[in-house]
Amino acid sequence: MMTLSRIFRVLLVLWIATLSPLAQAGTDVRVVGLFSERAVVVIDGRQQILRVGETTPEGVRLIAADSESAVFEIDGEEVSARLDGRVTARKRTAKAKEFQISRNTSGMFTTVGSINGLTVSFLVDTGATRVSMNAAQANRLGIDFRVVGTPMMVTTASRMERAWGVTLDTVKVGELNLRNVGAVVLEGAQPAQTLLGMSYLGRLEMTNTGRLMTLRKKY
Repeated sequence: MMTLSRIFRVLLVLWIATLSPLAQAGTDVRVVGLFSERAVVVIDGRQQILRVGETTPEGVRLIAADSESAVFEIDGEEVSARLDGRVTARKRTAKAKEFQISRNTSGMFTTVGSINGLTVSFLVDTGATRVSMNAAQANRLGIDFRVVGTPMMVTTASRMERAWGVTLDTVKVGELNLRNVGAVVLEGAQPAQTLLGMSYLGRLEMTNTGRLMTLRKKY
């Protein structure tokens, strides 16, 4: 049977080596007591009692514990610490979100994404000022453009078209989800495919290598 003095002594130091560059100094977690399904820890100088499944405000979660050792989840990593150990967690730099689009057989960049949570087939068009769609597409997405939109005239390849300017709640391609994206709804049947225009693309970093376009979220 271990004594309390044995439980509350600090004997071991563990360091977590991350796989990517360090963004900042990490959270210091000192294990000063271990029990069945509980652990007494000192996090950045403040003592706390954690039960299995609980997470501290600093993001330290206790996964398992007994009188010999404990398993924590810190910054997405599972870390084991024996009785009276210290864990120093280093946060990794966030990886930039990106999405790649290939040219189709016609040489155009096309992809599937969503508008306001509903699936949409996009044609990437850097020449379009805004995300653009026809009236039928807007109706399918539940966009009441004649009520909420601003009337305007736009120039297409063949003629002037009546249209309405609207703001989309969300436009998402891959993991690149942007809110409050400007769009235009044309009264006729054009464009046949929703255009992913610069109101969305201009808020991202774009790299075009010929056959492949990479969109990356700005940080």
